[in-house]
Amino acid sequence: MAVVAFVVFSLLYLTPGDPAAILAGDAATDDDIRRIREKLGLDAPFMVRFGGWVWALLHGDLGTSIFTNLPVTHLIGQRIEPTVALTLCTLFISVAVAVPLGVIAAARVGTWVDRAVMGFSVLGFSVPVFVLAYILIQTFSIQLDWLPVQGYRPLRDGVWQWFRHLVLPSTALGTVYIALIARITRASMLDVLSQDYIRTAQAKGLSSRAVLMGHALKNAAVPIVTIIGIGIALLIGGAIVTETVFAIPGIGRLTVDAILRRDYPIIQGVILLFSGAYVLVNLAVDLSYMFFDPRIRY
Repeated sequence: MAVVAFVVFSLLYLTPGDPAAILAGDAATDDDIRRIREKLGLDAPFMVRFGGWVWALLHGDLGTSIFTNLPVTHLIGQRIEPTVALTLCTLFISVAVAVPLGVIAAARVGTWVDRAVMGFSVLGFSVPVFVLAYILIQTFSIQLDWLPVQGYRPLRDGVWQWFRHLVLPSTALGTVYIALIARITRASMLDVLSQDYIRTAQAKGLSSRAVLMGHALKNAAVPIVTIIGIGIALLIGGAIVTETVFAIPGIGRLTVDAILRRDYPIIQGVILLFSGAYVLVNLAVDLSYMFFDPRIRY
């Protein structure tokens, strides 16, 4: 997190563009821009600005937005619900679809089922999120009129309305995640199915389902859980694009607006938030290994 904080602050410091000039407007003079820079502290040396920012971080202060003059924590708090809902819904759908697909492909290796799953995985991993999003909008929202085109409805407005507004974004965002998990699940299952203890279980007369679910999948779980954790980065990056396409008022949209306006405190705060979430998710994944493989405890 310390490295992320330093790199983010350094990149934004070196990035072309002056928020003071954007804030002053097109008709502003050089003196007007200079006064705004002095007021915002943008004319201070790098280490002075970085030291002040870190000191504020240590006190739980992510800074204040340059344009709205509101605390960054307040702005993030206003936008966090749609992003969390989209991420969790995508994660649930992706795991529920991808793991069975990978298991089925491994159990039917070499058949048309296996080739179909792998073909879907390659296609899903190759198509950009925004392209798939526009295809889904054109098909299910405009032509069929089944689902809303854009927007977000909070859970307090009803589970059905909340879910209807998340189906298309979660599908668009989750396709690449499904493709990744399905491929890793298949590869891990094929490695486990070639082990001697699997052949022993089959020789004992256990059903194919019992062998797959009771023996193979459990022992193949560590690589699957690992890729689920690593894939969280895909969800974080894809959420920004997805929220922009579907006009979801989440943290992704907040980030895009902040980048366009050079609102550095918001950009820094959001990146730190995403980085912290990614670190915690991967920590949870590492800790979960001991439950899938008891040998790791020793």
